[in-house]
Amino acid sequence: MLLPKSSMLVLLCLCSTLALFAQQNISGRIKDATHGNAIPGATVRVPNSNKGTITDMDGKYTISVPAAVSKLIVSYTGYKTQTVSIPPGATTLNISLEEDFARLDEIVVTGLATNIKRSNLANAVATISGKELNGVAPAQTFDAALSGKVPGALITANSGAPGGGISVKLRGITSVFGNSQPLYVVDGVFFNNSSIPAGLNDVTGAATSGNPNNQDNPSSRIADLNPEDIENIEVLKGASAAAMYGAKAAAGVIVITTKKGKAGKTRVTFNQEVGFAKVRHLVGVRQFTAETAADLGGSASSTDPDVIAARAAMKAQFEAAKAAGKIYDYEKEMFGQTGLILNTGVALSGGSEKTTFYMAGNRRQENGIVKGTGYFNNSFRLNVDHKINDRLSVGVTTNFINSSSDRGVTNNDNNGVSLGVALSTTPGFVELHPNALGEYPRNAFAASNPIETRDKMMNNEGVNRFVGGGNIEYRIQQSNHSSTKVAVRAGVDYFNLKTIAVFPRDLQFEEKAQQGHSIQGNTNNINTNLLGFVANTWTPSEKLSLTSTAGATLETGYLDNIVTVATNLVSGQTNLDASGNTSTRQFRQKYRDNGIFAQEDLSLMDAFTISAGVRFDRSTNNGDYLKYYVFPKGAFSWNISKMPFWHVDKVDNLKVRIAYGQSGNVPPYGSKFTGMIGSNIGGFPGVLVDNLLGNPNIKPERQSELETGIDFSLFNGRVSLEATYYNKRIYDVLLRHATPSSTGYATEWKNSGDLTNSGVELGLTVIPVNTAKFKWTSNINWWRNRSKMTKLIIPPYAIGAFGASLGTFYLEEGQPVTQIKGIVNKQLVLIGNSEPKFQMSFYNDLTFLKNFSVRFLIHWKKGGDNINLSQLLNDGGATSPDYDDLINGVKAGAYRPGAGAGVYVQDASYVRIREIGLYYNVPLKNTKTIKGIRLGVSANNFFTWTKYVGYDPEVSNFGSNTITTAQSRGSNGLSTGVDVMPFPSNKRASFHLGIDF
Repeated sequence: MLLPKSSMLVLLCLCSTLALFAQQNISGRIKDATHGNAIPGATVRVPNSNKGTITDMDGKYTISVPAAVSKLIVSYTGYKTQTVSIPPGATTLNISLEEDFARLDEIVVTGLATNIKRSNLANAVATISGKELNGVAPAQTFDAALSGKVPGALITANSGAPGGGISVKLRGITSVFGNSQPLYVVDGVFFNNSSIPAGLNDVTGAATSGNPNNQDNPSSRIADLNPEDIENIEVLKGASAAAMYGAKAAAGVIVITTKKGKAGKTRVTFNQEVGFAKVRHLVGVRQFTAETAADLGGSASSTDPDVIAARAAMKAQFEAAKAAGKIYDYEKEMFGQTGLILNTGVALSGGSEKTTFYMAGNRRQENGIVKGTGYFNNSFRLNVDHKINDRLSVGVTTNFINSSSDRGVTNNDNNGVSLGVALSTTPGFVELHPNALGEYPRNAFAASNPIETRDKMMNNEGVNRFVGGGNIEYRIQQSNHSSTKVAVRAGVDYFNLKTIAVFPRDLQFEEKAQQGHSIQGNTNNINTNLLGFVANTWTPSEKLSLTSTAGATLETGYLDNIVTVATNLVSGQTNLDASGNTSTRQFRQKYRDNGIFAQEDLSLMDAFTISAGVRFDRSTNNGDYLKYYVFPKGAFSWNISKMPFWHVDKVDNLKVRIAYGQSGNVPPYGSKFTGMIGSNIGGFPGVLVDNLLGNPNIKPERQSELETGIDFSLFNGRVSLEATYYNKRIYDVLLRHATPSSTGYATEWKNSGDLTNSGVELGLTVIPVNTAKFKWTSNINWWRNRSKMTKLIIPPYAIGAFGASLGTFYLEEGQPVTQIKGIVNKQLVLIGNSEPKFQMSFYNDLTFLKNFSVRFLIHWKKGGDNINLSQLLNDGGATSPDYDDLINGVKAGAYRPGAGAGVYVQDASYVRIREIGLYYNVPLKNTKTIKGIRLGVSANNFFTWTKYVGYDPEVSNFGSNTITTAQSRGSNGLSTGVDVMPFPSNKRASFHLGIDF
């Protein structure tokens, strides 16, 4: 029977529709092309769609694809992305991936909502994998683990105290009084890295005329982050890379991505670290004789009866201590404890093609090298991603952290009570230990008995923190040539920090002064950020692609810090109400920033990449909070090796690039207002006008940067080089300067100058050997930076440190921003520079005998001076280990203090093996439950070569990102490299066990 023509047409349309929607299942296995190993977690997807799958533990996959699809795209981190053709009628497709030695297919962030392949990247963006960060020798905290791994960065340990404290500067000084630390973004959440002081200045008097915030030795809040949760880090060092973050990106952006689950069977991983920490280096103590002990009582040439009696008493005290065998090395006793490290982590990950999860818990316990100090960190993370359908997907990241840090009392101190300062004047023949009744003797050589202070005081930071983020992404349209999506990302970072510092009334220095201190602080901080954007990718042909992005951001922050100081304590009590006197101070800050951005990215022939964008930002911290400031960016790269005329087989990648961008730094909170200071006169409360004049016209600091470079790789990526030059200019630098006394104010905020940073960064990666039995990967980085004050509308002046007599940072037009000047022969002269001449790192990863691996990182810092006031204090207290050595016929400890400021400004060069580890993967056979066992041993900062006289050449008392107020009198931008009796740094060694189920 014949069908009518109309029925035939309907049947043909139906058959065509069924053919269009017909599916076929493709299965196969993904493996390494060189070694033949399975690659779990590789992504297999259909081009121009959201349809895809992930390989299981054995590298196997199954994907359902439309019958009309003839290709699949296969990708995995560290391997070259492949587009594979599906043979007609095939149901099995096995694929071998080649290693991407030069990481050309690595996807790199280029904006708030865009990314690009590294082979087309126009900026120098440093990337650090989780393996590099935490898989060699775990550092004390996340920020410490960055040391030596980021070209262009100067990373300094502010303290060796448990809980960390790190200063990170990317490509030089970006601000003098403003924020000089990078912006941290964790899974899209703006992560607060403020250091909040505990109020120790009330006891130590460390900043009688300075900023107490910078001298309280607080920890950095980025240390809360668990390094084992991190999958990848991208460091946007320059304005051209970070411009889309606008007025928060002047000091660079560190984008952190945490681990996520992968579809397949649930995987359980257990990791255990057991180790120890010891002081890296002890300075040493003076070895007294009866005669040198007598000198502590006065000069041997004196005829004064009192001096003669004092000398005799000192000599007798020394001889009695020597006869009793009670000559002590108090430095070793104070800082020589071995701290136990226990770090336990459990992680579960897995899911289906629609829903994946990663859940991890970690507990870290570490005892410090000083009795009574330690660090505890408990964290829990849950990351969930769910694909509702082919168009709509959602993701949630959550992290809860509970930590406690006992930090002791160290650093600068004008009252002689901190451990190092008290020890600097205390000879080893003095008895400081308690008697049988537990009574500590009084120390006649210092304001305190440091052994008693250590045993009885408390300085604790306790943190409860929640960081959460969510994103919703909806694909509005999808076709063979165009794709449009809209996304919303939101994040919140909340923490409560409680500090308590207790100095009982029976301490030596409390008995005649305040009869005890209980200083308790409570800080609540909440930051939120919201981002919404729409992005369209249009690919009219295989050779042309355009991506257009536009969006808006909103960030808010609120911090409330309350510190109450109680004195005249009831014996044995710490409560604030168990005291005779209390005083409370409160600092609150609140801000709201919002921005609008747009970006266009063009890719032509996969060889030319052009990017242009602009961001408009405004902030309530600016003088005019309604004004939008404009931050443009532009970038161009040309991958010559992808041109049709390129026929050089050995050179597989050759790219030139240039980029320009602007970013900003908002003024410190409250700088546009003149502050009011609380007062109490005759029992009546009131306020006084501060002597720092606010500026209602204050503007943000602005930064522009031009960056250019060349990248190439040879021999299929076995040799690759990345070379970058940058020139960064910072305009409208925020400074405080003196005002005429007739105004009634002492200083005023102004945008008072310009400065520049220029530098070179070189990175070379070589794979000398790559066989089935042995692989060696070597990465060498070299970088340097130079800064200059190009404009200063106020007279040159000293800033930071302790004045020209000891060496101080000195701002002067036409000179390096990091120069150090001091008085030598009654003249103010240049005596040093805190900027290193260069830095270099050497990372090696060797795999041999299939299951063994050795990894190590060597870091060389050449040049860069410290102001070593620890040695000054030891000289002044006559306890320097080399005090009795002769210099020009004079004892060294007496000669140096009178030799001018330059003698204490010292070269802080070093060569350090930052990390070294040996690991072994235990071969397993016929096991269904245990999938893998790893054993390892590692050392961190265990070997250092330096001529610097101090606990560590990598030190700074004032480098932390302390909460900044308009009334702060110190600087956190310049004052790194100042060494004043810090908590000594430590070296660490650990044993590791990892089990996969």
